[in-house]
Amino acid sequence: MADFRRADRVAEAIRAEVATFLREEAKDPRLTGFVTVTGVEASRDLRHANVFVSVMGTDTERAATLEGLASVATHLRSRLGRSLRLSNAPTLHFKLDESVARAARIESLLATLRPTAEAEASADVPTAPAADAPPPGDGGHPA
Repeated sequence: MADFRRADRVAEAIRAEVATFLREEAKDPRLTGFVTVTGVEASRDLRHANVFVSVMGTDTERAATLEGLASVATHLRSRLGRSLRLSNAPTLHFKLDESVARAARIESLLATLRPTAEAEASADVPTAPAADAPPPGDGGHPA
């Protein structure tokens, strides 16, 4: 049980360290577009870590960014070993996280459906009774 918690803590530290590196020190020209580290999954033995990144840009920019990340993986691994004081830093595997793009697409689809749903909902709303009509259940007889 303690191994899982340690792996989760190390994974979060890796996420923060990789994000800092990409924001402040990455100089590879292939790292184009807007790159966000969305998560890290570390193996229980901390030998491997899948780093999930979201890249805003074209498919070509995404592919170039993943190539650039793969090329700096060994440098990042040694940096992680030093900064996190790990005797064996995990091997980093960068994977594209499509969840952000998928969420944006779903949101845009929902936005196109909202005006249609609102128009249908307003058509289904019953109109208010006339002011001179008797209240329902009264039968129209004065009291």
